[in-house]
Amino acid sequence: MIEGVLLLVPIVITFVILKWIWDFIDGVLSPSIRTTTGVSFPGLGVAALLFLVYVAGLTWELDLGRRLLGSGQRVLMSLPIVKIVYAPARQLIQSFSGSGPSGFKRVVVIEYPRHGTWMLGFLTSITTGRDGVRLGVVYVPTAPTPNSGWVAMLPTSEVFDTQLTVQEAMTMVLSGGIATPDEIVMTEFDEHRPTLVESQAAEP
Repeated sequence: MIEGVLLLVPIVITFVILKWIWDFIDGVLSPSIRTTTGVSFPGLGVAALLFLVYVAGLTWELDLGRRLLGSGQRVLMSLPIVKIVYAPARQLIQSFSGSGPSGFKRVVVIEYPRHGTWMLGFLTSITTGRDGVRLGVVYVPTAPTPNSGWVAMLPTSEVFDTQLTVQEAMTMVLSGGIATPDEIVMTEFDEHRPTLVESQAAEP
């Protein structure tokens, strides 16, 4: 019985989560398509979403499509309320995927929530706080969904650099720590160290 529970429970949980995602996506698009075209079948919304994603990607690959989508993005960025949500959401997705300019300067670790416990984070900027103290702004992702997380501002003396790339750190977070490098080198924070983007640009 114990072995059976250990075997079946993860399968059931996976099925429930995937079914919820399926029903959510299908429920968003299916009613509109059914009302417009009169066509209806199970999974219509999911199929429509996959088709839209494919068309968007295909359009982006074409020079004309890229210009059209770029114009559309500039229109969104010009809307006062929409750009407040769209701009940071777009940059966050680009930072995770590596498909555009990243907002992540480099991968760091901070000591939290107690002494001797380390958390992986992405340095996003450096600012100045009270009494002129330099603060590192660190985005700390949660596993296994790195798009949710929290932002910490702490003295740069409490931030440590690593040799990890964003892709390596993302793999580590997505796998829940299973895909962890054999060694993570932690060094004193260097504010003047080149960012990941600058380092890549300097490579021949």
